[in-house]
Amino acid sequence: ISYSYDLSHSLQYNLTVLRMPLETLKSETAQTRQDSFDIFEDEGLSTQGGSGVFGICSKPYEKYVWNANLLEAVRTAVHRDWLLYIIHGFCGQSKLLIYGRPIYVTLIARRSSKFAGTRFLKRGSNSEGDVANEVETEQILYDASVMSFSAGSYSSYVQVRGSVPLYWSQDISTMMPKPPITLDQADPYAHVAALHFDQMLQRFGSPIIILNLVKEREKRKHERILSEELVAAVTYLNQFLPPEHAIIYIPWDMAKYTKSKLCNVLDRLNVIAESVVKKTGFFVNRPDSYCSILRPDEKWNELGGCVVSTGRLQTGVLRTNCVDCLDRTNTAQFMVGKCALAYQLYSLGLIDKPNLQFDTDAVRLFEELYEDHGDTLSLQYGGSQLVHRVKTYRKIAPWTQHSKDIMQTLSRYYSNAFSDADRQDSINLFLGVFKPAEGKPHLWELPTDFYLHHKNTLGLSQTRQSYTYWWTTGVLKHLPLPFDEVACAENRRKLTVKKFHKYDEEIDIHNEFFRPYELSSFDETFCLAMTNSTRDFMPKNVGIDPSPFTVRKPDETGKSVLGNKNNREETVLQRKTAASAPPPPSEEAVSSSSEDDSGTDKEDEGAVSQRSTPVKVTDTGDNTKITENVVQSTKDVYGVNLSDIPSEDDLAIYARFVQLGQSQHKQDKGSQQFCSKCPLDKVINLIPISSFSQDNIYEVQPPRADWKSIEIFHAHIQAGRGNMQPLGRDDFLMYREYIRNRYM
Repeated sequence: ISYSYDLSHSLQYNLTVLRMPLETLKSETAQTRQDSFDIFEDEGLSTQGGSGVFGICSKPYEKYVWNANLLEAVRTAVHRDWLLYIIHGFCGQSKLLIYGRPIYVTLIARRSSKFAGTRFLKRGSNSEGDVANEVETEQILYDASVMSFSAGSYSSYVQVRGSVPLYWSQDISTMMPKPPITLDQADPYAHVAALHFDQMLQRFGSPIIILNLVKEREKRKHERILSEELVAAVTYLNQFLPPEHAIIYIPWDMAKYTKSKLCNVLDRLNVIAESVVKKTGFFVNRPDSYCSILRPDEKWNELGGCVVSTGRLQTGVLRTNCVDCLDRTNTAQFMVGKCALAYQLYSLGLIDKPNLQFDTDAVRLFEELYEDHGDTLSLQYGGSQLVHRVKTYRKIAPWTQHSKDIMQTLSRYYSNAFSDADRQDSINLFLGVFKPAEGKPHLWELPTDFYLHHKNTLGLSQTRQSYTYWWTTGVLKHLPLPFDEVACAENRRKLTVKKFHKYDEEIDIHNEFFRPYELSSFDETFCLAMTNSTRDFMPKNVGIDPSPFTVRKPDETGKSVLGNKNNREETVLQRKTAASAPPPPSEEAVSSSSEDDSGTDKEDEGAVSQRSTPVKVTDTGDNTKITENVVQSTKDVYGVNLSDIPSEDDLAIYARFVQLGQSQHKQDKGSQQFCSKCPLDKVINLIPISSFSQDNIYEVQPPRADWKSIEIFHAHIQAGRGNMQPLGRDDFLMYREYIRNRYM
């Protein structure tokens, strides 16, 4: 829930709407009774130079709103400010500190409310093109040093996961770990796939890129059934699209490459991610920096998307799927997100090349966000956390993860077999798919909910979609831009102009964030408690490079377990057990009831971190001693080697400093005799004796700033308010000289 931000739309949509011409919206937006619900709402609001400002309210995207059915009864009875739209999915945020500069990394996942349900009970697509387990994931980068939508720097990248858009299902009545895949209906003209991709063209534009991760080679035909049908559907639909806007299909058997010892799964995924991001581009609300124009990167020049005067727009989207869209899909999305994150950081001027490496603080923070994201989505759809994680595909997971893989597999199997039916009934009731009525069967009496989700089974449609022109009218005319973001009359009708007071809390970002009229506790403030790259990931050694883009050793991290006695003992026990245990089984030996690869439980708080600082263990007889490196060298502590004897100059400076401190506290011995009748200023007489001419403890002369420094400071203040001064000829010459001396 958000009181001030539309979570059902992407950041690109929300900021694009703000740039639409206000006069056009005012002329085409009718003022209804609901908009003027409060008769005093417009009182004293001046539209020309006064205290009134205009705000734009957009209609939420119904597909990702989960309480739309509950709000239907009160939508026309209450003011729109009382209508709070809820999304279901995941929301996580972490702080990336780059030499003290705060960058917020936000991950938002919106789960579709259409054809929603649990794993084996909702597969494929319904008759309206809505697929099961459809989730839109958006990663947002925000430079938190400037808090403003107009002057701040924002960037976002969107990708989608969802089941294969076909009529298919799996029967779990046989109690098999992997039920056979069945195609329920023949669809030679790809009617369902056409409806699904038409929705994507409207929301994301072109190109639509499909990354299909299902198995291609199997002894018994199982997952390959879906691949063959999906290829046929995409081939048929591409016949009628212009070649430059055709759907791109990328098949890649991820399970096959995982079992191979000669192939690196993540390296191959990184190549795919680079090609995808170059085709779709990403969103950033500021134009390219001058340094990227002066020193263009090769990859940056090949970047796709749409370049506008205010920045860049993402056109098109990556759609990733396997069979469940859980484990393999989450790892593939992480690799694409990692590639996009590098371009986002580069566009904001935070790194010099659009490239990020593993085992850096930034990537570790991003990986943890994506693992939380995958665990949450997997619990919602599959009934357990992820089974295979990024560490599993990097083949650096500890041996204890294999036992947790089996436990997660059993948990998922139990949930699918015994509790998913009740969860599905709850979802159908909450979303209004099933509406109780007198004289009709109860929810628990229905043999199936197939007729509730497939509207064409309850009646014949009067209009039939064309087999060749399968897209919505007007979509192709604006490609590669998404139709939903084009300034046309149909989209303007979805917007409402509302007048606000300029000090209204709803639009005052400063007051909304800092809450100056409320008592705030730092312990409860999320921006201080959120995951921090410096506190949680950077090693604590003083001599370590503080950059979050420096590659660390696997055991270097800020999450040390040495501060807790129980954690230390548990660490020692696990390390001793690991030393005497047999080697872990191979990837092929781990069985899973999911066709997705397997994973591990998210470690509880207080459990031993995989990045924990190593502890030395020494066995002497029957006793186990824990030796910690308590006494450290001055090089480890201070970063420098202290010499044994200070130099004479250093001793002279120190003696001068001591003499200065003693001189300031001298007392007049002649007036030390205590007398109650004597005034206080005669009891202690501090004589200001200093060998320095200025700046003693009694008097400090503030430094005088010259006019040039004052001018630079005022320019800095204006830049923070969004008023950038144009660069002059001297500025360009100075910058060119700096680049020549620094890089050439």
